Amino acid sequence: MSARAAVFDVDGTLADTNHLHTVCWWEALRQAGHRVPMVSVLGAIGLGSSDLLEHLLGKERDRDRDATVSAAHKTLYATWYERIAPFEGAAELLKRLHADGWPVVLATSAGGPELAALRSAIDADDAITATASSDDVSEGKPAAEPVRHALELAGAQAPGSVFVGDSVWDMRAGQRAGVIPVGVLSGGVSRAELEKAGAVEIYADTADILRGLERSAFGR
Repeated sequence: MSARAAVFDVDGTLADTNHLHTVCWWEALRQAGHRVPMVSVLGAIGLGSSDLLEHLLGKERDRDRDATVSAAHKTLYATWYERIAPFEGAAELLKRLHADGWPVVLATSAGGPELAALRSAIDADDAITATASSDDVSEGKPAAEPVRHALELAGAQAPGSVFVGDSVWDMRAGQRAGVIPVGVLSGGVSRAELEKAGAVEIYADTADILRGLERSAFGR
């Protein structure tokens, strides 16, 4: 069993997609008759569909309409697949960690064609050991299950493993899984929010991590 693994969120961490998701969820909600401020939607990005809708609309919403809203979001977001852009340094960081002997695993709420589009955009499949997607777990972030599943796929243990993400949900999931939560500001969440959620280190983006790799949690 590997002593440790490098686990990465994808949206807002490796790919510049959070604001795309925000607009698509906002429009899907609007079509369903809900007026939700975009800033509130942005704060919920990173949650799985059901948890996102509960976070934004509450437990008393008409759950029978969840599937329709989620489907609308997927349809709207799919129009962006070919234009998804990775963050600077994303592929290089994954490849460097892989070369340094880190098993690299993605832990994301994306699945199916969406995940395929993200991986194609990042273009670092040769450095990725495995992917823990929303299709593989019963609970999404902020539960620890996605991160723990990622570690299992890599044959790694939590102590010494690092989880890089951009949302408070990522930091909470990493903390609950017993790994080192490392935050990036590229998803639009503030430093203060990430610190409050448990981030041990915070960087501007993946390129910033790469520049300071030897001084980071990956260099310990």
